[in-house]
Amino acid sequence: MKIIYPAILTPCEKKEGYTIVIPDLKGCVSEGDTLEEAIAMGTDAACGYIISEIEDGNDLPKPTKQNKLKLKKNELTSLVICDTDAYDEKYSKKIVRKNVSIPAYLNTYGEIHNLNFSKVLKDALMKIAVL
Repeated sequence: MKIIYPAILTPCEKKEGYTIVIPDLKGCVSEGDTLEEAIAMGTDAACGYIISEIEDGNDLPKPTKQNKLKLKKNELTSLVICDTDAYDEKYSKKIVRKNVSIPAYLNTYGEIHNLNFSKVLKDALMKIAVL
């Protein structure tokens, strides 16, 4: 799943670099020595935050529109694109096997149409988690 959140970047006062805050994700803050590094670190922090929220059974906050952010002097905005599948694959590699029961006609339909049942279930669960 990919989800986009706006971010606020603030230049550090005492050293080179930027602090990045994802306002919709309470307490999600990171920093980097360059603008590019700060955005990468913010994206990583946001992905971890999102996965933790989903695992805890919490709904994800809806992203604020970037033009609605209130900025202070010297602050910049950016968007972070959180690809939870890529993040999970990179850091977790933890797969949980589930045994499910479905009506025979749905199984037949799925087999005829070469559906990947694991992907269908995962996509449906991710859709519910983001609501």
